[in-house]
Amino acid sequence: MAIRVHWLSRGCFILAVIAGIAGGARGAEPKEHKLRVGAAVVNLRADDSMVIAGGIHPGKAGGQEGELRAVAVVLSRGPKEKLVIVTCDILMITRQELDPAMEEIEKATGIPSSHVLVNCTHTHHAPSAVRVHGYDSNPGFREQVREGIVKAVQEANRNLGEEPSQFLFHLGREETVGQNSRQLMPDGQIYWIGPRDKFVRATGPFDPELPVLAFVSPQKKLQAMIFNHSTHPIGTRKPGVRSPSFYGLAAQEIEKELGGVVSFLEGAAGSTHDLKHSTDEMTRRIREATLAAFKVAKARPVTRLAASKRLFEFRIRQFDEATEDKAVVRYCRKWVGPYGEKVIPVFRDMRKKLAPHRGEKRATWIQALLIGDVAIVGVPAEFFTQLGMDIKNRSPFRHTYIAGLANDWIGYLPDRASHKLGGYQVWTGHHSYAEVGTGERMVDEVVEMLNDLAKP
Repeated sequence: MAIRVHWLSRGCFILAVIAGIAGGARGAEPKEHKLRVGAAVVNLRADDSMVIAGGIHPGKAGGQEGELRAVAVVLSRGPKEKLVIVTCDILMITRQELDPAMEEIEKATGIPSSHVLVNCTHTHHAPSAVRVHGYDSNPGFREQVREGIVKAVQEANRNLGEEPSQFLFHLGREETVGQNSRQLMPDGQIYWIGPRDKFVRATGPFDPELPVLAFVSPQKKLQAMIFNHSTHPIGTRKPGVRSPSFYGLAAQEIEKELGGVVSFLEGAAGSTHDLKHSTDEMTRRIREATLAAFKVAKARPVTRLAASKRLFEFRIRQFDEATEDKAVVRYCRKWVGPYGEKVIPVFRDMRKKLAPHRGEKRATWIQALLIGDVAIVGVPAEFFTQLGMDIKNRSPFRHTYIAGLANDWIGYLPDRASHKLGGYQVWTGHHSYAEVGTGERMVDEVVEMLNDLAKP
């Protein structure tokens, strides 16, 4: 006779006496602790009148390719051990909408908000759900995103299968879709937009890892797949349309081929873009790399579903107006051309609005999820790749992956070295306002959370 201790997600435990007879092999897991999976998709409605996020000035789109979606995957090992991963095909969204959504989800499903991660895929071709640069959000679309998240989770929770699911995992790679785009220019400035034939060298790393997490039924049918990669999703197949961009298009193509529900988690892509390929080519390469990883994925046990979520405090940076203005003007007039004169006042206006808040304290969310021995970290920013790799390298879990723009959005978070180099991502504005060193402090706290999750 064997005695097993089962730890549940809220710190309590039960003792189970297992005789090793009826119910299977000696030590077999009770049925109620078998992994079950539910998934759901809610399409987000958009039209040509909505301002598209992702540019410096307000823009419009004519028509749409693919769907803009809220996708939810619920993992369960019993009513007290559930995790939820939601992805949204939007640029980003803040706590203002997400905190109330978490409350609704907890009330409707009983799943604690600490166990729900919401990640934005960061497509630059969806209606605006935040204030950024020279335009504000669309209130109606913002509310629709909140409702879509709640509905997707509720439906996914209802779709939890009765039969146990199997978790398949493989760490793939895609080294060609993306690069560190903060290239050193001949005059010591850091590339943002403009000519691409003057690069001296990259100033940081690129992360090619492409983990694929798949969940299949006892009949080996795909129920849900989540893949993760770290490049800015910019580009459409047809010019001037709304689009989930290449990651979302690849996910929807894989879904049509394999069935089930497929979603993409945006990684630590604050410093990486693809500067070489068409959207068609990027979509094809991501699709093929994801399918290749899925084909060789191996089953991994899921003896535990766990989560940790905490508030993280930071301050709006102090800045000198003259110094900031000089950096923007210098780059725009040297490398951007006539359009640069339209960019300069947008940054001046953002700094004017931020100036009264210098030194102000803010709070945001950081989160870590554990699926067996695979960890997913949620950070609320356009996280620089170096910071994401620091978390991976310091994590107690061999398989640790970053979900950027998760549960909130506080702009770009560069590492200290990148702040010193300058460039668009560190220019002060609504897109980048946290004080220097916030990124490193966030890494430290996330690693602390992961170490806590690793304790027996």
